[in-house]
Amino acid sequence: MQALTKKDRDAALANLSGWQKKGNKAIYKKFVFNNFNEAFGWMTRVALEAEATDHHPEWFNVYKTVEVTLTTHDAGGVSLLDIKMAKFMDKTAGRAGRVPK
Repeated sequence: MQALTKKDRDAALANLSGWQKKGNKAIYKKFVFNNFNEAFGWMTRVALEAEATDHHPEWFNVYKTVEVTLTTHDAGGVSLLDIKMAKFMDKTAGRAGRVPK
């Protein structure tokens, strides 16, 4: 797996809602759910997908908020695996996938 070029990464980010660059080698998003149960349930769904694809997020959870950083360490930056995982996260997060105000 190779890291995306800056141009390809930026183009992919333009098609993802709420995701932003985190340095030159990662993308980041904050998800806010209605409560801890929703946040943890979503994290469980993502964990199952991460195991199935052997691509695991870096995340931080406090109560109803989950902050996610995606990068492909072996590639040294953002790869197609990260973009696919970001899309999966957005799809399964529902309303929480929207950018918090």
